[in-house]
Parts: sequence; C-alpha cells; structure tokens
Amino acid sequence: MPKGKGWTALTPDEQVWAGPSWRPEEQVRQIVELPLVTQMANVRGHLWKFPPGGKGRKHLHKEQEEIFVVLEGTFTMTLGEEGEAVALPPRSVVVLSPNTPIHICNDSAADAILFAFGSPPVQGDGVILEG
Repeated sequence: MPKGKGWTALTPDEQVWAGPSWRPEEQVRQIVELPLVTQMANVRGHLWKFPPGGKGRKHLHKEQEEIFVVLEGTFTMTLGEEGEAVALPPRSVVVLSPNTPIHICNDSAADAILFAFGSPPVQGDGVILEG
C-alpha cells in the first residue's frame, strides 16, 4: 500500500474485507475499516459490503454528520423520522444530519458496496433504534 507524509492510497487488491472490529459477531456485512489502515484522525470512513438481502441496524448518530456514496450495486435506505424508503443506484449520495434515523438494506440479487464517511469521529455516538 503506497503511503507518504499525509496520504495513503489503497487499491482494490489491498482492501481486506472482514467483520467490524467493534462487533465481531457480525456475520452478514463486511467492512474495510479505513482508520485502521490509513492516517485518518479527524474523520471516520469505511467501505461496507452488503450481500444480497444484507442489512444494517436502524440507528442514528447524535453528533456525527454522515455521507454515504453507493459505489456498486443498489441499496435501499429508509431515511428520517418519517421512514421514507429511497432506492439508490451506483453514484447516489446521501447526506445525513445528526439525529437522523437510517436503515440500510441491499434488497438486490448482487453484492452492493458503499462508502460511509462521518465527522466528527465520535465514539459511542450511535443509538440503535431496533433490536
């Protein structure tokens, strides 16, 4: 992996997919935890891979703003207090303000990958809204 002062480049061949380090029991989704392999200090970013039928937990972040970019496949995100379901093909972007509920699902028949970015990188900021 090429690295220099102030930068890191991570090619697809160098991206190691695994379960989230903070939830080792996670068996469905896989993640490339970018803060663990790059020089990120003031933001948080991850690549997430959802298999067909895979979904995250409905949640919100109290302080963190988030940006999601669909890279491959199609996601359905249920957004906001009203729970509006939005179909998101590749290159779609979703921006969330703090305290905005989100539920991410891959209802398609193929793997789907998204980039999730958040700031500030607050620990313990997430609130799970379903079991």
